[in-house]
Amino acid sequence: MSKVALVTGGTRGIGAAISLSLKEAGYTVAATYAGNDEAAAKFKEATGIAVYKWDVGDFDACATGVAKVAEDMGNVDILVNNAGITRDTSFGRMTKDMWDAVMDTNLTSNFNMCKAVFDGMRANGYGRIVCISSINGQKGQMGQVNYSAAKAGTFGFVKALAQESARFGITVNAIAPGYIATEMVKAVPQDIVDKIIKGIPLRRLGEAEEVAKAKADSNCQLLISNIGVLMDWPAASTPNAGAMDAFMLVQLKDSEDKSVFEYVTLLRAKLNQEFPDVEFAFDTGGILTAALNMGEPSPIH
Repeated sequence: MSKVALVTGGTRGIGAAISLSLKEAGYTVAATYAGNDEAAAKFKEATGIAVYKWDVGDFDACATGVAKVAEDMGNVDILVNNAGITRDTSFGRMTKDMWDAVMDTNLTSNFNMCKAVFDGMRANGYGRIVCISSINGQKGQMGQVNYSAAKAGTFGFVKALAQESARFGITVNAIAPGYIATEMVKAVPQDIVDKIIKGIPLRRLGEAEEVAKAKADSNCQLLISNIGVLMDWPAASTPNAGAMDAFMLVQLKDSEDKSVFEYVTLLRAKLNQEFPDVEFAFDTGGILTAALNMGEPSPIH
């Protein structure tokens, strides 16, 4: 029987790409959505993936929804916390409702969903949890105090839970994409998008399919951005291991004027130097698509 994967916000954008990628990999997939019934119906018809509607910011709704998925498909083995929203404005104009909406969907949802699946994963001695964060959780973004805070909080949530859950065979990881060509980003005024692209060495937005290639059962945390790679080797996220071994930011600050080939060549050389036991893969556009731990983490301090 195939493992069951649950993807929140799994019917559109990055979530849809992840849902489809998991299905193609042989998993039984369930995708949640919050309100767009038409988009969800089209997604289900096109992919054959089961869809479920609930608010991931609602603790009780998550418990009920996960129980329904388990009844229909079996206990959830893989959880991808992808659902996210924006309520962008300057801090001076940001209301409490705008803050709460983003926190509930983008941060509190991690707690809600993980609580709903954790007991089942622990009983089975196996679980894979992946939380989708953002580059803006690393660097911040003007007009996104709420969003940046929620995504930064996701990093702390992941690092702490990874240390608690490893002994139960449950790994917890985060993926932090750069700017991806989703409906959310496309809704940003074009002049702002143009400025964003100028700050990306590859001079383009990422694609949802590129994020979906990050594997849910990776032994390392792979935090992807368009300007660099944040690699975190928490031994705690690998079963039967101890505390974190290394934490390092690899960023090519002088890469803005380089071609894609030059950028990838420099990045690969730097990564291979610092992480000799890891095999890195890039797509033709230069986006890092996978990092497979081939041995023990390098002793970087």
